[in-house]
Order: sequence, then structure tokens, then C-alpha cells
Amino acid sequence: MAESAEAPPALRHAEEVMGTVFSFDVRGGEPGPVQAALEEAIAQLHRVDEVFSTYREDSQISRLARGELSVEQCDPEVAEVLGLGAEAERLSEGWFSTRYEGRLDPTGIVKGWATERAARHLAAAGASGVSVNGGGDVQLYGVPGSHRPWRVGISDPLRPGSLAAVVSAAGVDELAVATSGTAERGAHIVDPSTGKSAVTDLVAVTVVGPHLTWVDAWATAAFAMGSRQALDWLESLPDIEALLITAGDEVRCTGGLAQRLG
Repeated sequence: MAESAEAPPALRHAEEVMGTVFSFDVRGGEPGPVQAALEEAIAQLHRVDEVFSTYREDSQISRLARGELSVEQCDPEVAEVLGLGAEAERLSEGWFSTRYEGRLDPTGIVKGWATERAARHLAAAGASGVSVNGGGDVQLYGVPGSHRPWRVGISDPLRPGSLAAVVSAAGVDELAVATSGTAERGAHIVDPSTGKSAVTDLVAVTVVGPHLTWVDAWATAAFAMGSRQALDWLESLPDIEALLITAGDEVRCTGGLAQRLG
């Protein structure tokens, strides 16, 4: 992401957590409160990992899945995330699910939700520009400088090292970009009609909208649907744009995506 000549000082940090890397790029604000907010956001991510990791036998989500805890006995965030997952499942007509191979697994919504929450925490602390990249999915707030918006490159899955497009946050105060595909999540994307890995003509779906919680879930659902159904469904969602790439190297876009490229 390029900076303008008048960009405010940047506070940058990379943190390994939740099985991936979270990259922070924070601009402006009072240094003390912003630094404190960054440390709090990082601590929150580690707490999310402790609570929601399906790889930890002692995590609350693992214990909930085994019936050892009730939702009421878990941290309040568990009910919040499961509620978001249920809403995503309803709005996607089951193409998004918080279950994997019959087991409770809200992984598909947790990372986007956690990334968005971390970015929002930094913006609330007074930062004028915030970019939080959670394993390739990005939540943006504000601007990095006075003459340049945040920009996010979308990788071309068929041409490693190349970009399929660049998304610009020009003219908006918040923007999120999430990609689902064979390179990102592979077999973890499920066809709800079979309960097995989705068979799709797509190699990648990138979804753009205000909130990463939702665009991350919509990218997962759209990938499982396949290009024809996904494009029609994504067009029906308010404030959502998308770029779909098929295995045959066909690129399909929602009608308003061009306004977000640059």
C-alpha cells in the first residue's frame, strides 16, 4: 500500500496468532493512546485464539462442541459469533455454515470478525487511518494520508506473483476485502447439500464491502456456490461488490465493482 508524501507517521506491527499473521498499519492519532490500543488489539486476538481455536482441546469452542460447556458458560463473544454465523447461514441459504464435518466450527466467521474488531478498536482510539490484514483479508478505516486512499491488491490465483485487480477505498471511511479460494482455504469450504468439500468452477472469490465479518463469510459462501449462482446472489446483497475467477481463467464481476478499482 503506497503512502503519500504527507502521510502521518505509521505504526506497524506483525503478530503471529490464530494460525496466521496479522499485519497492522496505523496512521495518525496521539501516539500513547494508539500504541496502547494496538497492544490491546493484539491481546484481544490472542484471547480469541484461546476461546475459538478448534485445534485446542481446552478452548471454549472445543468444549462447547463436546457438550462440556453451554453457550451461557462461555465468554459473551461466543454467543455473539455464533449469532453472526447463524445470520450468515440464513442470508446465504445455508451456503455458509458454522459446522464442518458435522462438528461445530465457526472458523469461517471468527477471523473476519476478529480482524474487524481489532481495526475498529484502533480507529476508536483516534487513529486517522487503520489497516489490519488478517491472513490476507483486510479491514480498512480512514485514510493513510491526505492525498491517497488505502489500496488493496487482489492476487491472481492463476498467475502467482501477479495481481488480478487493485481495490481502492477512495471516498469511503471503511472498507473490507476478503478472498476465498483453493489457495486460501481449499477443502475447508463445504457444500452444505453434501457436507463435503465444495466442487466448484471457481478458483477464487474476492468480496468487497464495509465490514470484514460479512465479506469474509460471503466470500466463503460464494466460492462454494460456483460462479453462476454466486454472481446472482452477490448482486442481490446491499453494499457488496465482488470479483470471481474461474478455473477456466474467466473473470466475472458485480456491476458496481469498477467504482472500487483504482
